[in-house]
Amino acid sequence: MSFVRTVLGDISPIELGKTLTHEHIIASPPKKFADKDPDLVLDSLEKIIAEVVDFRNTGGKSIVDATAIDYGRNIEAVVEVARATGVNLIATAGFNKGLFFDQWVYDASQNELTERVIREVEEGIDGTKYKAGQVKFGTMYNSIWPVEEKVLKAVAEAQKQTKAPMFSHTEAGTMALEQIEMVERQGVNLEHWTVGHLDRNPDLWYHLQIAKKGVYLSFDQVSKIKYHTDQARIDVMIELIKRGYQRKILLSGDMARKSYLTQYGGGPGFTYIPTRFVPRLVDELGNHGFSDEKIDQIIEDLTVNNPREFLTFKK
Repeated sequence: MSFVRTVLGDISPIELGKTLTHEHIIASPPKKFADKDPDLVLDSLEKIIAEVVDFRNTGGKSIVDATAIDYGRNIEAVVEVARATGVNLIATAGFNKGLFFDQWVYDASQNELTERVIREVEEGIDGTKYKAGQVKFGTMYNSIWPVEEKVLKAVAEAQKQTKAPMFSHTEAGTMALEQIEMVERQGVNLEHWTVGHLDRNPDLWYHLQIAKKGVYLSFDQVSKIKYHTDQARIDVMIELIKRGYQRKILLSGDMARKSYLTQYGGGPGFTYIPTRFVPRLVDELGNHGFSDEKIDQIIEDLTVNNPREFLTFKK
């Protein structure tokens, strides 16, 4: 049976609709980082509910909350947002990157970490009945710490046992090929995994090497001009589409700061992709000679079909 696991229960994949595949609903990173940069702390239920409603009002149906335990995940709050908005919210089991790990992650065995991730997917998160709908690991910039390799192996094993979709954090889009090599050795089906933040490294050759492995490519920094322009993202995406990888691209904004969210007084917020980025992508696809029918299919794939395929458990 195929299903998508949301915090309010399993749903049919067809119910997912238009989806943002990497956002943060409630997050509180480790204190030393939060004290230094309080903009990272997302702690207002009222504001995030309004932000999610804004997305819903554009036709949005589902959001993946990529906040892991080491970044201040709050499953009870996420459930409250899901109930208040009617938007499908998918929670995350696993971990972010070594910089955020508490000492217990260093001390735990690989098997203990695997068991914990499996428990969060199949039984519930943090002692609740609310289950995770994806698993996650991450690595640092141009390096993979030994503890991150342990976590990677633990999460990969949990993915094999649960068949949950798997997301990986890359720092500035680096170490993706090294992650792939390690995950392959763990025997994971690469077609049920997305590598994150690749649009922070908009190198077409690099993206093609990743795409050839069958993984999803997460363009989840959309709007963040401080890294690269949206034109750079679109240029790489269109080349990937021309080369046959239309069904392997995921879109999101990773709006993990108050200053990125309109309800906190920042921007561009959860509505940017449906209201501004997608129309721009449509124009650019037209400039490249794609027919209206083909453009409609591309947008449907990027916003609905690809997230649905990625997020579906296949047991």
